[in-house]
Amino acid sequence: MSVRIVQQYEHGVQFRLGRVIGDRKPGLRLIIPFVDVLHRISLRIVTMPIQSQGIITRDNVSVDVSAVAYFKVVDAVKSVVAIENVGAAIDQIAQTTLRKVVGQHTLDETLSETDRINLDIQTILDVTTIEWGVKVTLVELKDIQLPDSMKRAMARQAEAEREKRAKIIAAEGESLAAAALGDASDTMMAHPLALQLRNLQTLVELGVDKNTTVVFPAPLMSTIAELGSFLAREGASAVVPQPPVLPVPIATAPNGFSSAGGRQ
Repeated sequence: MSVRIVQQYEHGVQFRLGRVIGDRKPGLRLIIPFVDVLHRISLRIVTMPIQSQGIITRDNVSVDVSAVAYFKVVDAVKSVVAIENVGAAIDQIAQTTLRKVVGQHTLDETLSETDRINLDIQTILDVTTIEWGVKVTLVELKDIQLPDSMKRAMARQAEAEREKRAKIIAAEGESLAAAALGDASDTMMAHPLALQLRNLQTLVELGVDKNTTVVFPAPLMSTIAELGSFLAREGASAVVPQPPVLPVPIATAPNGFSSAGGRQ
């Protein structure tokens, strides 16, 4: 009845006639029966799940948030004397702190800034629990449940965002392609043989398929230029003034007949 063993992960708080006479380190401890009482307190980290809380965010969206907290006893005497049940107390204050902190953020902040929310919850808990001899080492949001209507709205938003980015990327590709084609056309204008070489290369690529019929476009711009020159020449020749045709005089004979054999 006088022998007590304190494990390596524990500290003992010894009471004598109801008064604390000190904490006891791990090992073999002797007490006076019926006079002393030894409370053994575990110093290991405790994992405590925070049950799901129905919370309304700052932008009036109802969500269910659950979390998990990790804490350990750093002062065995305070954890026995200052509070009756340290585990139940931390569970309750963690729930209220979770509701308060998440309610101060919008839905987007809750989903994207979980690290900052975790740190805020841990800081608020530490201010209270340090008086109980307990240190909260970590708080993590575990699950965030959204209403079905909000999930559908977020899915539509994500789809629209993807379509916008796809159109922007396609437009950028068209712009780069147009710039490259412009540079290529400038090069071909400076080197006319480059276009002929490109045409031959296209014929070689078409010949690989072993087609019996090859439809190959002619140089359209040169054909249009030649046609324009032809029409310009024809128009210029059509407006050249012709010499006037003078009337031929007809001689009249004394008998009333013209020299052409007809009667005047």
